[in-house]
Amino acid sequence: MATYIVGDIQGCLSGLKRLLKKVAFTAKKDRLIAVGDLIGRGPQPLDTLNYLHSLGSSFDTVLGNHDLHLLAIYAGIRQAKSSDKLDTLIDSPKFKSHISWLRTKPLALMANPDTLITHAGLYPLWSVKKALKLSQEVSDQLQAKDWKVFLSEMYGNQPSIWHKSLSGTTRLRFIVNAMTRMRYIENQDALDFQCKAPPELAPEGLTPWFNVTNKKLKASQKVVFGHWAALHGNTHNQQFCGLDTGYVWGNSMTLMDISTGKQQSIPYKD
Repeated sequence: MATYIVGDIQGCLSGLKRLLKKVAFTAKKDRLIAVGDLIGRGPQPLDTLNYLHSLGSSFDTVLGNHDLHLLAIYAGIRQAKSSDKLDTLIDSPKFKSHISWLRTKPLALMANPDTLITHAGLYPLWSVKKALKLSQEVSDQLQAKDWKVFLSEMYGNQPSIWHKSLSGTTRLRFIVNAMTRMRYIENQDALDFQCKAPPELAPEGLTPWFNVTNKKLKASQKVVFGHWAALHGNTHNQQFCGLDTGYVWGNSMTLMDISTGKQQSIPYKD
């Protein structure tokens, strides 16, 4: 029995299946966990969700920004763009059931006792325990009867700095942004959403979140994330593992065996 964590799938089911075949994945004995962005920009959104849903308890995922965007589209808060390539999913009779399923998924989960998974990473002022607790606050909103109200207030770049006194909409928005959109930190604590470049091309004053010292992260703990394709998975730090290697952009899809830390990738194929 093996547990694999896979990078951003983004509606590229054929790529995912080739990658799972490479490691001889079988749902009867293995487990697959995704870092979020199950759909978005890739050509097979409906088939992807059908397949992942069919894996039952052998599959789990955190939510990424594209997944939340899908919920907002369903709720009538956002319009799908042609570049999202979501038509087959939106037009499907299964759309509603897939939305209900995604609403049960968290922003953060533990793959094992020492490995945290979130889509974008761990905000440097949070412990793993804090991140899980804050993820639950958002889950409570997504699973509430008035979940669409929460989504209507989710969008925006402010506040950019965490304070434990944050409450209501601003608190929830920061949690979502930190866990699904974060790349760079300014002045040790402020989220920056302007720069998407790789670290070597970033403007002075911006630091990748994983290079900001986190005094609350234990040496034994690891953070696995996706979201940042421009990294090509490279953080140069054993505690932080990036698995988004940009398959939907024509690069590769990567997964990691959690027990060994060994990664496997497959190149993009049309």
